Amino acid sequence: MEGSGEEFMKYRSPLVSRYASKEMAYNFSDRKKFTTWRRLWLYLAKAEKELGLSITDAQVSEMESHLEDIDFVMAAEEERKLRHDVMAHVHTFAHCCPTAAPIIHLGATSCYVGDNTDLIMLRDGFDILLPKLARVIDRLANFAEKYADLPTLGFTHYQPAQLTTVGKRACLWLQDLVMDMRNLQRAREDLRFRGVKGTTGTQASFLQLFQGDHEKVEELDRKVTEMAGFKKSYLVTGQTYSRKVDIDSLCVLASLGATVHKICTDIRLLANLKEIEEPFEKEQIGSSAMPYKRNPMRAERCCSLARHLMALVSDPLQTAAVQWLERTLDDSANRRISLPESFLTADIILSTLQNITEGLVVYPKAPFMTIKVTLQISININVTTANKVIERHIRHELPFMATENIIMAMVKAGGNRQDCHEKIRVLSQQAAAVVKQEGGDNDLLARVQADPYFTPILGQLDSILDPKTFIGRAPQQVTRFLSEEVRPVLEPYKSKMDVKIELEL
Repeated sequence: MEGSGEEFMKYRSPLVSRYASKEMAYNFSDRKKFTTWRRLWLYLAKAEKELGLSITDAQVSEMESHLEDIDFVMAAEEERKLRHDVMAHVHTFAHCCPTAAPIIHLGATSCYVGDNTDLIMLRDGFDILLPKLARVIDRLANFAEKYADLPTLGFTHYQPAQLTTVGKRACLWLQDLVMDMRNLQRAREDLRFRGVKGTTGTQASFLQLFQGDHEKVEELDRKVTEMAGFKKSYLVTGQTYSRKVDIDSLCVLASLGATVHKICTDIRLLANLKEIEEPFEKEQIGSSAMPYKRNPMRAERCCSLARHLMALVSDPLQTAAVQWLERTLDDSANRRISLPESFLTADIILSTLQNITEGLVVYPKAPFMTIKVTLQISININVTTANKVIERHIRHELPFMATENIIMAMVKAGGNRQDCHEKIRVLSQQAAAVVKQEGGDNDLLARVQADPYFTPILGQLDSILDPKTFIGRAPQQVTRFLSEEVRPVLEPYKSKMDVKIELEL
């Protein structure tokens, strides 16, 4: 049957088949894993040779020439027979390196290749994520700068509150992302190499190889660590490196997931208010049944995947808690899933969020529309109405927020504060009834203008109700925050800022 390839006959993780970038998918691939094993065996042989063991140049050269040509079919067959993945690959490597076969994996335990490779993958995973996070921060910083002084209705408890600006709100998102950047950088820099530690971490096998020479054993550890690109190795391990390292790595990714979930939830809420929308393609369909819909599907995808990312941190927490003494193998199957999935998921949500932040649409004003009304007395009146989305929301709530300012203005004009308060209270409740019970617009301002009591300040109402007088220092906060907290964080990634994200799905 055409199109019924074997890959469609079994489960495929959507993290790879549908979403993740090629570089992150490769980072946790079998090819990366097993070629890294071979490199680690090469590093070990080189270091052992340099420190005096009887390993020849020919053996090292033979290993170097066969790092990439892995016979995966043979390795799978060996693992079926031996029920041991590391020994299966030792045999497969030895098959194409017959001269080097006697010294491959010399003195090492399975965790020499297994754990050290995991640490390399974690390190390289962070190196993939950090520039992506930097690009999200950069795009959002540009957005915040552009809209630093655009007033918008603030919300607390998702109820209308004092005004803020679109740019200041974006800085709330940015602040969390900058904290995530520092967390990821710290987690990446804190990673160490397991090194060459032997079966229970005592280095006993290597001490035997070097006939009790402790200094050579320490130098072996240092040399291999350096070849693998790490500055330090853990001074003490059991058979494995401490599984708290996995907790530290996945905790910062889960924290990033919480940040992205909050940002994208905010975008979804604002999309409902028609104030801000994520990019929407020309031919994109929002709903199969409702053609008018513009669903925030990218933000929804981020929220969906972020929940998975936040949930995954429970795996290393429980794994570290139940590591018996020097180690137990009930961590292995779990880590094969939780470590790659965390990085793959973080990779996906950062790519998606970059796409969103590169195309965020703000609706301070929508196009003008003309309404033609014909009265019975045959007089034609053209009414031009500005459908200003953000401004309309402000206009709806601002009169209530301005009541204190109106009271202060009346007192300055010679009025009594208590009398004015009572007047405003009565008019505000009347206006609120129109909004809540009749579905009308907020007409508090009209009521104030119609009441002779407020005649002394009618000329000041426009300035009293200017939204820019209600945003405090929001624009100044944006400028300082971007300058002092955001731009410096992006400096190390300037050469990687030009990458744009085009989502296939």
